[in-house]
Amino acid sequence: MAQAVHPVQPIRPAATVIIVRDVGDPFEIFMLRRTSSAAFAGGMYVFPGGRVDGEDHLHAYDAIRRGPSDDQQAQQRALGTEWRGYWVAGIRETFEEAGLLLAYRGNGRKTELLAYADEAIRARFDEYRHAVHGKSVTLREVCQRESLHLAVDRIHYFNRWVTPLGRPRRFDTRFFIAEAPLGQTGQHDDKETDRSIWISPAEALARNSSDEFGLMAVTRLQLQTLAEFSSMAALHESISTQTRFPIHRPVAPRD
Repeated sequence: MAQAVHPVQPIRPAATVIIVRDVGDPFEIFMLRRTSSAAFAGGMYVFPGGRVDGEDHLHAYDAIRRGPSDDQQAQQRALGTEWRGYWVAGIRETFEEAGLLLAYRGNGRKTELLAYADEAIRARFDEYRHAVHGKSVTLREVCQRESLHLAVDRIHYFNRWVTPLGRPRRFDTRFFIAEAPLGQTGQHDDKETDRSIWISPAEALARNSSDEFGLMAVTRLQLQTLAEFSSMAALHESISTQTRFPIHRPVAPRD
């Protein structure tokens, strides 16, 4: 009798951004809790991220981005020919999921990152956030309307994780690290996520060990790496000069 052939789950390219902020030692990271009913990672704390869309690859984004910088050439090479899509997707997903928009104001030569200076600006960008998520407007259109340039030069490629065979959903995810813009604090969307928190890597790991802070294995391992850095300065020095980018391909345990 012929053995049954089980279809291989399709693997989806994805981008995730670990947002950090300097509050003294240790630094904090932004995390979201997925709703318990979520199809993927229900009830778990995660970093903002999601799959790469076709729109993210468009060369039209070249006119509204700053970077990658000369110092990021190793990152660009490691990401490969589709580097643009991963960087744009990371920025877009961070905006959709966390309300944080990593972009420069003005003509792109300035160093001033977008800040939600007052409640009116905050409310306007919250509307944009949900419109981008609902695909009634693109991130590119938001940038054009608001004279913004995506801050690719502030977002550093970190590593890559590939979901093991046998999982119901598989992702090939590029992880990035970026510092939170001043004036933007982040907020869950009350749809796919129901809680958001700034927390140090060490505290997140400790709470996970106490079974009060659900983490996927890949998230826990990323946090363990981040917890090795004693300060924001040490982390920034490492990610901005990194030339080797690990590719992790874990194997699912056998039954």
